[in-house]
Amino acid sequence: MTLRVAFAGTPDFALTAFNSVVGSRHTVVGVLTQPDRPKGRGRQLAASPVKLAALEREISVSQPVTLKTEADRADLASWRPDVLVVVAYGLILPRAALDLPRLGCVNIHGSLLPRWRGAAPIQRAILAGDAETGVCIMRMDAGLDTGPVFLERRTAISPHDTGGSLHDRLAALGAAAVVEVLDQLDADRARSTPQPEDGVTYAAKIDKSEALIDWSRPALEIERQVRAFNPWPVAETRLDGEQLRIYAAEALDGAEAEPGRIVDVGGDAIIVACGSGRLALKELQRPGKRPVSARDLINTIELAGRRLG
Repeated sequence: MTLRVAFAGTPDFALTAFNSVVGSRHTVVGVLTQPDRPKGRGRQLAASPVKLAALEREISVSQPVTLKTEADRADLASWRPDVLVVVAYGLILPRAALDLPRLGCVNIHGSLLPRWRGAAPIQRAILAGDAETGVCIMRMDAGLDTGPVFLERRTAISPHDTGGSLHDRLAALGAAAVVEVLDQLDADRARSTPQPEDGVTYAAKIDKSEALIDWSRPALEIERQVRAFNPWPVAETRLDGEQLRIYAAEALDGAEAEPGRIVDVGGDAIIVACGSGRLALKELQRPGKRPVSARDLINTIELAGRRLG
């Protein structure tokens, strides 16, 4: 047998799972995704990655602003799904929506629950210096990422992982794992386990203001900030009042100096003093320019002895 699967998702993280489900033996009968949003400098309306992929496959798409009313849920109900797969959809599902599919709603979450419930688990795990993370496939309930877990897949966070690289790895893990759970649901073999009461943390949505570097902090923490916020919102500082975005950096030991002071320039890095340790800046971007290596920036402007921040 195969399941009738409705899919709710919006960004690239959801697209990987969507393609996996479409490629499985189950049938995607409809897609819920966020309404088209203004994008880019022209602020023209743009469809989500999941919507574009669904239309390409001639799968029905619905873009309600909310799912609170029966009229908002009409498309979902008309699809008669056995199960709804939810991945980074962006809307809260009320109880009436959760109860519509015969087998309930299944969610891919990018952390090892109950750690990092909420909107930004990938970045928060890097910021906190976690040694590992993963994905959980859970049955959704009315709480925020509180449902019982069908299965989890783990991965180490390497010292070189960025928000982007970890995002892509977790998206692939989740995409494969959710199809496993669909197969188990279809065979009536799916078993879920309640989340532990201990170890709950919350991954608040990333605010752009968090991208600004505070050079009084330890170098290792700033390095994590740089990695977590690549590719968005990108860690940044100021050079003579001008924005300077930092895409890659490495924490170093070193003698103390005034935080934010450029203490060494040469080779492949710009060395900046921090509250403790030093940070080697390796890839940077000035306003209106493309990202460049530290070596290229050193050859462009005088940096020795100047202060950032």
